[in-house]
Amino acid sequence: MSDEALILRPVCEDDLPLLERFLTDPEAMGPFQWMGWADPHRFRRRWAENGMLGEDGGQLMVACGAERLGFVGWRKMSTWPKASCWNIGAQLFPQARGRGVGTKAQRMLVRYLFEHSPAVRIEADTEVGNIAEQRALEKSGFTREGVLRSAAFRGGRWRDLVRYSVLREDIEAAGCQEG
Repeated sequence: MSDEALILRPVCEDDLPLLERFLTDPEAMGPFQWMGWADPHRFRRRWAENGMLGEDGGQLMVACGAERLGFVGWRKMSTWPKASCWNIGAQLFPQARGRGVGTKAQRMLVRYLFEHSPAVRIEADTEVGNIAEQRALEKSGFTREGVLRSAAFRGGRWRDLVRYSVLREDIEAAGCQEG
């Protein structure tokens, strides 16, 4: 990564082949995200429909200058009748992992979602074995809430997830953490 600042930006059409790698390349996905082969045109259809920025969720590219490092995404989750929150995630290319990029990108996404939606809660889930992601979420201001037993199916078996959350008031109390 260069000395340029990390940014989140809308997905462009020329980003789609890179994003499609996440659907067709197990190495790009990493050990905790590969769920098997997926529709390689899913991103292209969503981009054509709404630029991957909809009312119920979206995706933004994580970039540093011209270097595309991965993406962050969010989706609306129902928490109660007439109540919802965002659930977020990040997927980075192998060369961007382990360098603090995910932590910073998730922190930036949290700030973006609280600034541009009335959400009061943002959640994130990761497998119990994904210690790096747990650290990134905690560094991003998330609080570990608990373990969801047998909540995700990957690699032929059910896996436990750790649920994290950050509330609008957490970020306000911290003085809008710097990216």
